[in-house]
Amino acid sequence: MKVILLADVKKQGKKGDVIEVKDGYGTFLINSKQAIVASQGSLGRLHRENEQKEQELSNDLKEAEKTKTKIEKVELSFAVKTGEGDKVFGSVSPKQIAEQLKEKGYDVDKKQIKVQESLSTLGYHNVDIELHKKVVATVKVALTK
Repeated sequence: MKVILLADVKKQGKKGDVIEVKDGYGTFLINSKQAIVASQGSLGRLHRENEQKEQELSNDLKEAEKTKTKIEKVELSFAVKTGEGDKVFGSVSPKQIAEQLKEKGYDVDKKQIKVQESLSTLGYHNVDIELHKKVVATVKVALTK
């Protein structure tokens, strides 16, 4: 029996996969709302849904590329407290970077900001922002007195 998975099924496949299973297991999957029978109509609907998802992913990628070109022109500046020898007290966190980007009109979540090393020294630092799985923007962050 051919079925289309409506959810991820362990050791069988992911949502949207068309798999061949034994009749009894196929009936179990259908009754538990984890699959539907792979008929001409359901396969056509699956194909249309996959095309729509691809179009949305393509649009998201294009939008991320546009945002990348804009956001890389931005330079963030943080005034930090320093002690003897210009040692910075604490460091600048991804949350602070996200807040300053939001003030400049960019909606970036703090989880998208990837800080390689601690921002705890004066000067310029490059910070990566993952806008999309395939698009990473680099922003300059300046720590000043």
